[in-house]
Amino acid sequence: MRGPDLLAALSAALDGTGPAILPLDRDLPASRLREVIAAFAPTAIVTAEGVDRSPAGPGVDERVAVVLTTSGSTGTPKGAELTGDALLSSARASLARIGAHAGGVRSGGVHPGGVHSGGGRWLCCLPTHHISGLGVLVRSLVSGVEPVFADRVDAAVLAAAPCDYVSLVPTQLRRLLDAGAPVEKFRTILLGGATTPADLLDAAAVAGARVVTTYGMTETCGGCVYDGVPLDGVLVATDAAGLIRIGGPVLFSGYRLAPELTKASIDGGWFVTSDLGEVGPDGTVALRGRADDVINTGGEKVVPAQVERVLRGLDCVSDAVVVGVPDAQWGERVTAIMVPADLADPPSLATLRLELRDALPGYATPRALVCVGEIPMLASGKPDRLKLRMIAARHYVSDAAGRAGTEGPPG
Repeated sequence: MRGPDLLAALSAALDGTGPAILPLDRDLPASRLREVIAAFAPTAIVTAEGVDRSPAGPGVDERVAVVLTTSGSTGTPKGAELTGDALLSSARASLARIGAHAGGVRSGGVHPGGVHSGGGRWLCCLPTHHISGLGVLVRSLVSGVEPVFADRVDAAVLAAAPCDYVSLVPTQLRRLLDAGAPVEKFRTILLGGATTPADLLDAAAVAGARVVTTYGMTETCGGCVYDGVPLDGVLVATDAAGLIRIGGPVLFSGYRLAPELTKASIDGGWFVTSDLGEVGPDGTVALRGRADDVINTGGEKVVPAQVERVLRGLDCVSDAVVVGVPDAQWGERVTAIMVPADLADPPSLATLRLELRDALPGYATPRALVCVGEIPMLASGKPDRLKLRMIAARHYVSDAAGRAGTEGPPG
């Protein structure tokens, strides 16, 4: 479904005049598409050829406006059911936090005249089958200003787009900065989807960009914590294990056709995430990393995100992701997959470990290193950790004095 058509369908779903929608990636392989359709059982499928009503699956609660897949490119798909109220609450809180205009909104939350051209326009350059791109559309509907759709974002697109706001992932922003794109033209750049390196924020500030980092997920209608501060109405806490819990009006209502999974994810009105973090006395949220990414090496637990932050602070490193690789001696081997600042002259593993010795405990410093031309990413803007683990399993250094493995840009 083209962007304008999806925008119209979303508007109808939000105000209740149309059915709930399930946006899907048009480029999904046929086998994956069949898997998603079988898991979510839509009542009808809309294609370029028309409407296919043969699936005839069960409907959703009348409050649900959108169902979005949350499983990335692999694994059993999960369909998060998002109510119109939750999506609109998220959009209104987001616009208020960044100082964007949301006037002329009727009680249902969508501008009564639909969308039009004017100030406060958003550039939509993220996939609309993910919450990051869909959130841009909801904000546009609440603002009553037509978004600009772009299949890609580069310096030329940015220069030509008459927009005030944009939502990006870190990789997009870095490429725009490297190309000298006019990022300063935006009133606000929302940046989320993956960990943001400090040097990237510094470079954006030098370029004159106003960047607001966001944290959230599909189940929270996208970003619900801006620059470490929860949006109005959003509650954030941690449990005894350090897992972040989120409450408030932006929460999803459950997973489609998966009551047991829903029950396991929502505890007394709180969504229990897989993220580790801390909430300070002033309510600010600090992330440590994902619990399901934690590496157990020699009985010690390593949070990859913490090692990645240190690696990205080195002059010889342009980007890095840390994964665990099965190891007979250590259980898991801490492996750094790195984009060196100079691909023709990457640092050795021994050199890297030497530079890290004062910043990390010995067990957390990488024992294997693979240099790549770029980090493979999912469409959502997050590192493709499955592909990265496959790369790490193929190429790793057997000891700390060894030579770094090197691999070209992954396909």
